[in-house]
Amino acid sequence: MTAEDYKNGQVLLIDKPLKWTSFQAVNKLRWHIRQRFHIKKIKVGHAGTLDPLATGLLIICTGKQTKNINEYQGQIKEYTGTFMLGATTPSYDLETEIDNTFETTHITEALLHKTTTQFLGTIQQKPPIFSAIKKDGVRLYELARKGETTEIKTREVSINLFEITKINLPAIDFRVVCSKGTYIRSLAYDFGLALNSGAHLAALRRTKIGNFSVENALSIEQFIKNLEVE
Repeated sequence: MTAEDYKNGQVLLIDKPLKWTSFQAVNKLRWHIRQRFHIKKIKVGHAGTLDPLATGLLIICTGKQTKNINEYQGQIKEYTGTFMLGATTPSYDLETEIDNTFETTHITEALLHKTTTQFLGTIQQKPPIFSAIKKDGVRLYELARKGETTEIKTREVSINLFEITKINLPAIDFRVVCSKGTYIRSLAYDFGLALNSGAHLAALRRTKIGNFSVENALSIEQFIKNLEVE
């Protein structure tokens, strides 16, 4: 591809690595595209944030394709991952330490599968306090890290599929197909409550956005390598 190809607009499928922010991935690609083609300025943006502790599909748009970011963001998403039962954390994932532990001896395979049905369809979900949502111009995670509490409104999301794919208590693997705005961390927390226990998200991978699949995505290293030979 040429500089003009990137300016006219490309949709890049990237497999975001663990511990990278989506913003870091965008910056890395933008820098290498600019260096490779000696471009002073080019628009590059992502279509839907992935938490640093999540891996998987990140759609990155360049040039004129950045106008379509909202369209890609609104598409149905698929995730796989692991919930850890019997314990909660303030962030609902591994970013923070365990704050409470719960009994899990009553949890059976039948109960797990039955409980997933409570979350199918259109549901009300409260985002985690450790999230990038803004309240009065301040991101919630900034308040959370200062130890401040704030009231978070629930939002309507849709879960089309929620299945348990492997059980190795206290860990359970899952697959979820859901709408834009769904927090899998919140699903983990709420699922734990519904089991009369607790849970937090131990691993997360985004596998699909609409018709785009992580199977067709490149690692950041592979994209840069390909860029150098273009």
